Amino acid sequence: MTALIRPATPQDIAELRQLYFEVYGHGYPVALGSDPTEMRRLITDPHSHWLTARRTDTGELAGSVVVQTDPGNRVGKLVGLAVHPHHRQGGLAGRLTGAVTADAFATGALDSIHTTVRMVTQAPQRVVARNGYRPLGLLPNAADVSGCETLALFACYAAGVLERREPVTDVPQALMPLLGAAEEATGIRYPGTLALPFLEPEPLLPPSGGSGVITANATPPGTLLTAPATAPVTTRTPIEVITAPGFVRRRFRDLFPDPAGAYSPLRTPNTLLTSPDGEFEIYADLDPAAASCALVAVHPYPSAANRALDSLMTALTRAGADYVETLVPLSDTAALHAFLSSGFVPSAGYPAMRRVGDRFHDYVVLSRTNRQIDFRTTAVSPLVQPYLSAYLTAWASIYLPPHEVVR
Repeated sequence: MTALIRPATPQDIAELRQLYFEVYGHGYPVALGSDPTEMRRLITDPHSHWLTARRTDTGELAGSVVVQTDPGNRVGKLVGLAVHPHHRQGGLAGRLTGAVTADAFATGALDSIHTTVRMVTQAPQRVVARNGYRPLGLLPNAADVSGCETLALFACYAAGVLERREPVTDVPQALMPLLGAAEEATGIRYPGTLALPFLEPEPLLPPSGGSGVITANATPPGTLLTAPATAPVTTRTPIEVITAPGFVRRRFRDLFPDPAGAYSPLRTPNTLLTSPDGEFEIYADLDPAAASCALVAVHPYPSAANRALDSLMTALTRAGADYVETLVPLSDTAALHAFLSSGFVPSAGYPAMRRVGDRFHDYVVLSRTNRQIDFRTTAVSPLVQPYLSAYLTAWASIYLPPHEVVR
């Protein structure tokens, strides 16, 4: 089959919705595949790149892909890659990925593009890797499509970006497996980065409803992790949840008029979590359809809510999020320690994510999930295998005393 790849138009919306239904059924948790208003907005947005593929003989819609961009932060995200089941095995997914990536970088407005791929099979991992995307980590339970699924994070860079990374001198010990996995999987190095001594807190009991991590076998890298029997005493802070998107966005813009004050590319907060006395305000992008949440910013300063992170997880679970992630500068050891102490696990790195002047700064994604993580049905390709081992090691160091880990 030959296909013509071209930009999407508003006239394609009905067929695009049908395509995403054919590929994902009713379980696709992204508005660009189901919401006509959001689809029209993206198609007409000059900063988005939406390509379609049509059969040259019949004109039938065969595939679709989008790169959304944050021009101010020079970051893009590839989303919505879909190929009709009748047109697979012909390399169309790779052609779409390569074309939309080239289109987005050709503007000169982006330093990197990232994407998350499902791990039901290894094919999506190979498709993005063949088009220059590097594996950066795993996000366990990050999506609820056909049940909880682990996603793999990949990123592609403009020429010269990785060569201008700002070095990081030291990181908490729990991040060293992730950095080692990055070196093994991508060749991106962290020369001179040392492990900080860490006063390890009492082992954390996994959140209610999740008893641990299940893997395919009991030998490395499939380590069997058994949950601690008792939980430490934690400070409980009442959390009020405000889910009024318009109000939250306005207040967020009032408090963070400078984008540099709240770095979270392609994230718009729609939920506010605060203590009754207003000591802190946490801004989050909550997606109940995907059962996930991203923490965007904290007011009046990042560490204001450190002692309330455990209570925050409880509140977000009640609001419909079983998975929570946050993006932290690799150099911010205080924030990293705070999230690690609250049960967040280093899940993925993002080298050279943020441009400041002529230099690029590394970030790390930390995540926490309230559901049991089961890697037995996850299709882990050799590309991301080092990150599975790193995640298991980090999980064990945060949640278990050494004698609890069975190998």
